[in-house]
Amino acid sequence: MSTSSYYVPATSKWPIIAVVFLGFLAVGGGLLMTSGSGVLPLLIGFAGIFWVMYGWFSDVLKESQAGLYDAQMDRSFRQGMAWFIFSEVMFFAAFFGALFYIRTFALPWLDGEGAKGVTALLWPDFIASWPLMATPDPAVGGPEKVVNPWTLPLINTLLLVTSSITLTFAHHALKEQQRQKLTLWMLVTLVLGGIFLVIQGVEYVHAWTELGLTLQAGVYGATFFLLTGFHGLHVTIGLIILLIMLFRILKGHFTPDQHFAFEAAAWYWHFVDVVWIGLFLFVYVF
Repeated sequence: MSTSSYYVPATSKWPIIAVVFLGFLAVGGGLLMTSGSGVLPLLIGFAGIFWVMYGWFSDVLKESQAGLYDAQMDRSFRQGMAWFIFSEVMFFAAFFGALFYIRTFALPWLDGEGAKGVTALLWPDFIASWPLMATPDPAVGGPEKVVNPWTLPLINTLLLVTSSITLTFAHHALKEQQRQKLTLWMLVTLVLGGIFLVIQGVEYVHAWTELGLTLQAGVYGATFFLLTGFHGLHVTIGLIILLIMLFRILKGHFTPDQHFAFEAAAWYWHFVDVVWIGLFLFVYVF
């Protein structure tokens, strides 16, 4: 009769330490938003969380390299990563949903359409349009112009799509034990992602200083920076993950049969790419 085991790690200090530093983050963030103070506890929280992540992931890496994980643990890791990406899907779905609600329902109601039309009571001269260049409140205003989707946004789209392709090439090289090609394609992927962030920064400066597209530029400015900004944060996180994978590759980690950490990083990067395509279509083009 065959038997299987499931590795149970020793009692870890990391969960309770993580809770403590999450408390610092919560207190610091609350103070920063209410009184303008709280920078110190916020910085302590961020530093502590980075320390916890480094220590906890290092322990997992050592256990994996020691051969303590079996097929059941591999399935657990895959399920955990799948649920994590699902939570990220819901995160962006909420923001896309808010954008859809504003464009499809709120603006037409303000223009007097439907049973909930309220123009006559609030803003008789309001005309619904998207992007909303002129808001009902003159004190708020709107952007002077919008970003041309066929310039920097299109370049960034091509960069991210290409990076997904190069990462796939790297994955195939790993499965075929072609370490040099693996390293090369990982470097190319990292460079493409880095260029994306640089271009995103250039676009932000251009939008803010020359187009009047700021966080104060009405609902269009708010949704634009909310969606693209959070995506940029996820690209940054993805690049950090891929950089760690490159370091591990250079240290000789991963085999054709045992490389889920690499696969998890690839899943995350492909997810980030798909989200950007949605952003490009619904924020920039349509």
